[in-house]
Amino acid sequence: MSQPIIRKGTKDDLAGVFALIRELAEYEKAADQVETTLEEMEVDAFGENPVFDFFVAEVDGEIAGVALYYIKYSTWKGRGLYLEDFVVRENQRGKGIGAKLFEAILNLAKENGYRRMEWLVLDWNEPALNFYRKYGANLDPEWVNGQFNYEQLQSFNTEKN
Repeated sequence: MSQPIIRKGTKDDLAGVFALIRELAEYEKAADQVETTLEEMEVDAFGENPVFDFFVAEVDGEIAGVALYYIKYSTWKGRGLYLEDFVVRENQRGKGIGAKLFEAILNLAKENGYRRMEWLVLDWNEPALNFYRKYGANLDPEWVNGQFNYEQLQSFNTEKN
């Protein structure tokens, strides 16, 4: 195996990134919940108003990992980086690729002076939890994540509330 190349993602990488996102969804037992499409991701990353960016880990010309992020804002802390997806292909895990990819994101946050970096991890995903603990990450069990799905948003009616 060649050494992984960690670099900013390009439009040409999106098919490999999308395949990794589907692999992650399967691992998290949520394959049926992937609603976005490759075409939407292309617009959302490289269109007129990009809303996310990403790093890839490339090994022997193939996408072996991705760290997909966007900039968020906290009224208490200011600008921050939100790591939406961070995944390494199953057959590439344990080779240090994840560490190099994660460190690229950490360096980006540091270099840009972001006040914090955040992400979610499932409470049953012990390998991921252990990975983040190795870096001394704060894993906060106190906050509950709220959300509305697409159908809920579309059916929202202010007159009912």
